Amino acid sequence: MLKKDDKIYVAGHRGLVGSAIVRNLQAKGYENVIGKTHKELDLTDQAAVREFFEKERPDAVVLAAAKVGGINANNTTPAEFAYENMQIQCNVIEYCHRYHVKKLLFLGSTCIYPRMAPQPIPEDALLTGPLEETNEAYAIAKISGLEMCKFYKRQYGDDFISCMPTNLYGPYDNYDLSGSHVMPAMIRKFHEAKVSGASEVELWGTGTPLREFLYVDDMADACVFLLENYSGEQHVNIGTGKEVTIKELAEIVKRTVGFEGEIVWNADMPDGTPRKLTNVDKLHGLGWTHKVELEEGVELAYRWFKDNAGNARL
Repeated sequence: MLKKDDKIYVAGHRGLVGSAIVRNLQAKGYENVIGKTHKELDLTDQAAVREFFEKERPDAVVLAAAKVGGINANNTTPAEFAYENMQIQCNVIEYCHRYHVKKLLFLGSTCIYPRMAPQPIPEDALLTGPLEETNEAYAIAKISGLEMCKFYKRQYGDDFISCMPTNLYGPYDNYDLSGSHVMPAMIRKFHEAKVSGASEVELWGTGTPLREFLYVDDMADACVFLLENYSGEQHVNIGTGKEVTIKELAEIVKRTVGFEGEIVWNADMPDGTPRKLTNVDKLHGLGWTHKVELEEGVELAYRWFKDNAGNARL
């Protein structure tokens, strides 16, 4: 069991996921949450990671650090996605074991599942079919990480668990259009079109794929819930169990931002996986469900973007 004074290291504490987990831990009374910037600690550097664990001796670790990006970034730099993510995971997981960390939570992504996985996607769909080509490198790296956690638990008895969040959005998201995911990309495009008085916004694909979106503070709450209550070998999906088309999402964002022009769909650009909805029966059975619905979440995300334009990753 975690104690309120345990030292908890959140790797990736400044990102969308990690910052939300830090906020949630602190709100729940955990007094000793630490983080290191990439400049302070390069997690791909094995010697630096070993030195960090030797010095800090964390009681628990949340591995939320990763190289992430959208379809374009995954397509154009797959070697970097594979190498950097596997380096981070191998280093952190191994030194969690060597320095007897009592709890590790590894965060993956639902892109690990086969392109044509059964819908909604259950946890046991993993490794049952070919992956979506547009994010294959990232998916393979993340699969390696969660399997490592399983193997360390099986061989050594380490309390290393994994979770698979669905598509996330919210404060501290990446709004750089060269590497951002669909939600922040839409928020930025519609906002800039509104400010400039543009008559239309171009979006990639056909708008027909179905996606599930989870507000990042809900995700963080689920992660802390699992840290406190779960020690199983199988990873756990984190999501809402609800889906919308990309076209429906675009209309919600457009309405929230207040853009009054037209949406133009560029069907020459890739759609990605046609449908990706998580089965969250396992998480619900453990006693956790989401709180923030999509329209409220988009409003919260857009408010943060407007209030933090100077600090957002653009």
